[in-house]
Amino acid sequence: MPQAVLTISSRNYGSWSLRGWLLCRLAGLDVIEEMVPIDAPGQRAELLLLSPSVLVPRLTHEGASVWDTLAIAEYCNERFPEAGLYPADTLARAHCRSISGEIHSGFHNLRSALPMNLRARHESFRIFAGAKPDIERIQAIWRDCMERYGGPWLFGAKPTVADAMFAPVAARFTSYAVPLDPVCQAYVKTILDWPLMQEWTKAALAEPEEVEELDAEF
Repeated sequence: MPQAVLTISSRNYGSWSLRGWLLCRLAGLDVIEEMVPIDAPGQRAELLLLSPSVLVPRLTHEGASVWDTLAIAEYCNERFPEAGLYPADTLARAHCRSISGEIHSGFHNLRSALPMNLRARHESFRIFAGAKPDIERIQAIWRDCMERYGGPWLFGAKPTVADAMFAPVAARFTSYAVPLDPVCQAYVKTILDWPLMQEWTKAALAEPEEVEELDAEF
């Protein structure tokens, strides 16, 4: 069977790349990681031949070319339904898709104020006022899920697409010392203790520090 390839950017700064990688691994899909620094003109031109939108992550698998994290989620769910990327219950599955879509398309102030940087560890950080409603909304989502489904993951006993989508947010909250209520702090710990998250973080910390932060990856 042809090997799957996942085109990613920086592991340290690449929140969308992290999401795509987690989704593939949740599906049980082993991938070859292909690093493309999108800010380099030569690499950008090369990527144009791969993806019309010049976006990462991009999954290539058995003739399919899939970019955008939610598209990757749906592809993996269709190809590997036994992996259980979405909850089995219809209502819970709709809820999972809703909050995954919300993090996918919203929270722009949070992204600009607290860009993902897995190396960063601030003891205190002055958060831009515009980002505070985003932080409050995310905590409300997490608390609601924990109350409905019992944790430790957003939809119960095992991680789903939603956890992959919110994993970079948990990393941001840790990097910038964002105050959280006990329920949300426990969820952040669940994410950070996740073996897949630890595997990605270890690789990110080993990444050369000269990798530049990518605006597209906030």
